[in-house]
Amino acid sequence: MSTREAERISAAEETLNTLHDISQLLNTGLDRETLATCVGLIESGVNPEALAAVIQELRRESTATKPTRNANGR
Repeated sequence: MSTREAERISAAEETLNTLHDISQLLNTGLDRETLATCVGLIESGVNPEALAAVIQELRRESTATKPTRNANGR
């Protein structure tokens, strides 16, 4: 691997780390892998607002489909 390629990879990792730190401060609930996927989608041309809306909808559906526990934990 060339020095230039190593520097590019290092810069990308540093950027993702910074984005993850910001994500954590904002309590987005996105892990590093999911955040990297979102960044990749946005870099590929996906509308960021549409992506955010999809993530919010998936979270709502996930919450709605989780079984609820009754008062005695069963």
